[in-house]
Amino acid sequence: MPPRIGAIRVPFQPAPIMLRWHEWGPVDGSPVVCVHGLTRSGRDFDALAAVLAAEGRRVICPDVPGRGISDWLAQGAQYAVPAYVAALSPLLAELGTYDWVGTSMGGLIAMGVATLPGDRMRRLVLNDIGPFVPKASLDRIGTYLSLDPRFANLAALEAHLRVIHAPFGPLDDAQWRHLAATSARVTADGGFRLHYDPAIGDALRGGAGADMDLWAIWEAVAARPVLVLRGATSDLLLPEVAQRMAEAPGVRLETIPDCGHAPALMDADQTGLIADFLRG
Repeated sequence: MPPRIGAIRVPFQPAPIMLRWHEWGPVDGSPVVCVHGLTRSGRDFDALAAVLAAEGRRVICPDVPGRGISDWLAQGAQYAVPAYVAALSPLLAELGTYDWVGTSMGGLIAMGVATLPGDRMRRLVLNDIGPFVPKASLDRIGTYLSLDPRFANLAALEAHLRVIHAPFGPLDDAQWRHLAATSARVTADGGFRLHYDPAIGDALRGGAGADMDLWAIWEAVAARPVLVLRGATSDLLLPEVAQRMAEAPGVRLETIPDCGHAPALMDADQTGLIADFLRG
């Protein structure tokens, strides 16, 4: 069964925007919110959503503003975690208690949400992200964001993704085709480009300037059960950072072999880890 599409109008400046999402499972199921990485979309979670929906969960996978089927923001400077938290808050307010799965940027947004008064996040999965990100990793991401390529066909777009997202891990041809199809936007001349606003990289182009350090909020984030997934060769979630995260009570660390930043959450071992954790 194809996913349902949901939408909510979000107050924003200089004009309101539409936040949209795909969702699976029964509408009265216990909610799981799955939030994607910087240049990705909610469709990255199709495989995980199928597993969780089969267990009776309502799985909601938003496209963060500037990506996929959600509206773009008026100015590149608006693309930052506080704005994403604000954009998702009206949706979260309707859900009651929920679990969260966040890949990279999606995990950073979760950390912001977890510090809000009245937060109702029950369990949290952080996929290859933590409260410290080295400047070198931010610079690397900024480099590929500056490309904004165009493609003659989906095969060319898929070939590009296979290079820049090789750290996602060993995916089969059907999985790469799925990522390409859900990453594509048709251009006016009939070609394809990646389905995000190029302005999302404004803050990273030319270098981020410094490491990102959020240790001051980690205690609040880890006040609930947390599963941390780290790609074995990740340059973004460093081993020493992951180990320090795991020192908090209730935090479980799992290293995903043959992956860097970030595990794609498409194979049965990875989706099984998450489903088992969320059952608790």
